[in-house]
Amino acid sequence: RAYVFGEDVKFGGVFRCTSGLADAFGTHRVFNTPLCEQGLVGFGIGLAAMGNRAIAEIQFADYIFPAFDQATAKFRYRSGNAFNCGGLTVRSPYGAVGHGGHYHSQSPEAFFCHVPGLKVVIPRNPSQAKGLLLASIRDPNPVIFFEPKWLYRLSVDEVPEGDYMLPLSNAEVIREGTDITLVAWGAQLAVMQQACAEAEKEGISCELIDLRTLIPWDKELVEASVNKTGKLIVSHEAPVTGGFGAEIAATIAERCFLRLEAPIARVCGLDTPFPLVFEPFYMPTANKVSTA
Repeated sequence: RAYVFGEDVKFGGVFRCTSGLADAFGTHRVFNTPLCEQGLVGFGIGLAAMGNRAIAEIQFADYIFPAFDQATAKFRYRSGNAFNCGGLTVRSPYGAVGHGGHYHSQSPEAFFCHVPGLKVVIPRNPSQAKGLLLASIRDPNPVIFFEPKWLYRLSVDEVPEGDYMLPLSNAEVIREGTDITLVAWGAQLAVMQQACAEAEKEGISCELIDLRTLIPWDKELVEASVNKTGKLIVSHEAPVTGGFGAEIAATIAERCFLRLEAPIARVCGLDTPFPLVFEPFYMPTANKVSTA
């Protein structure tokens, strides 16, 4: 019941994520589509509504926002639970890649977090990607699965060969600490780990959390951490204004108001188009996080 389709996926895709699948499962289940993001998402909606598992791979996540907002996420709601397309998972590369410029380096996750009925998942490394992707495919809700382009070639990990799933909407504490809580997702976790190491040299104990799922996100785990440390920094590549970090900051300010010892800080991208030659100035680097 599972089908994989999208732009160039038949020969392995731009990032070679589907190499060998067409040979293993046939071109009737692994096939290319035209370069039309909304078209292939529309096809996935129909395929999923028929009870199949549809895994669509796109290049520009920004282009599919109307299709998700108007159809995918609201299909079950508008039909009174008579129909759904919960079998649809959309895989999309996102984020900085070092040479992507103002289109290919964007981080549009906040757009999709504003769509009720849709889950948004972002892994930080290969083993997380496998477990979270299998969970996304089998989840009864439509999911958009963002894959950080920076990690396709740089992240190396031991990945179990067997079938396993990691729970969606469960954040993970990947470094325990007592002085300050840091929250991030995707490729930004590597940046945050560098900042934590630098802070440790100055005697600052950092607790680092990988959110993993942005919608619905694990408020309870972040709340418990901030209640322990009294301080919070949220970091993401997307522009700071309207970014998902603002949602986290507002929620934690409400839940932990009497425990906070300092204003919540956001270390994010700038409110500009993503630059090419000025990418080092735009990105939320380890130095910027350390300073915060």
